[in-house]
Amino acid sequence: MKRDYYEILGVSKDASAEEIKRAYRRLALQWHPDRNKSPEAEEKFKEINEAYEVLSDPKKRRAYDQFGHAAFEPGAGPFGAGGGKTYTYRQGPFTYTYTTFGEGTNPFEDFDFSFEGFSDPFEIFERFFGSAGFRRQRKPVYRLEIDFLEAVNGCEKEIEIKGRKRKVKIPAGINDGQRIDFGDFTLLVDVRPSDVFTREGNDILVTKRIDYPTAVLGGVVEIPTIKGPLKLKIRPGTQSGTLIRLRGKGVTPPQGGSPGDEYVKIEIDVPSHLNSEGKRLVRELRKVLGK
Repeated sequence: MKRDYYEILGVSKDASAEEIKRAYRRLALQWHPDRNKSPEAEEKFKEINEAYEVLSDPKKRRAYDQFGHAAFEPGAGPFGAGGGKTYTYRQGPFTYTYTTFGEGTNPFEDFDFSFEGFSDPFEIFERFFGSAGFRRQRKPVYRLEIDFLEAVNGCEKEIEIKGRKRKVKIPAGINDGQRIDFGDFTLLVDVRPSDVFTREGNDILVTKRIDYPTAVLGGVVEIPTIKGPLKLKIRPGTQSGTLIRLRGKGVTPPQGGSPGDEYVKIEIDVPSHLNSEGKRLVRELRKVLGK
């Protein structure tokens, strides 16, 4: 015989939805098999989730209050056969019957059941708490820290799993905090930030400082990219803060597709110390610019 759902959650039959939710939260955390190692924890956890799935749904709760456990048993009616009419409601693999005594109306006309069998109790737990953290703990999770360029270009690393050395391939484009599933374990990747590059999605941002003459007269400078240094032409009269887009020089996502772009922000170096000759030349330049 199944236990009463209200009794399982330790609430009264007129308990509010909030009271049922609070009771479920407390018991689910108490009996989750990843926290409670007692032999009966898993069965208890399933029982708690079965009760909560019914009592948290107004329509299922109404059926349970009216028919008891029989409402969820295929082909079983809540009352024995007798005078009156028998009504049948089918949903998925289940059949629900109701027999009236004498004249009666179809109790399922406006019921709009949504029964599809009981869910995986771990899925109920994850939906309720908004996290699959407990369930993921069932598969070992290991952390690996890699450099920024190793993350964007991909690499091969050797890690130790249960005392055994294993080589793993890190796909190009992996981002900080992403997980890689290797079947028997999950790898959580931590990416060390770069002093040179900043990543925004699949785009790369770098800052290039140039001297004042190059900004005024133009020239060629070397800039870093995730694939190595590159020569970049600076146009005459380039202003500080100018963004130059290098199409396709960004990160290729792990799932494939087009790479992002690299954006180079130009900043002009202004000398903080000048000798007397330098100051004289700047004054001459100011006169020229003033005209």
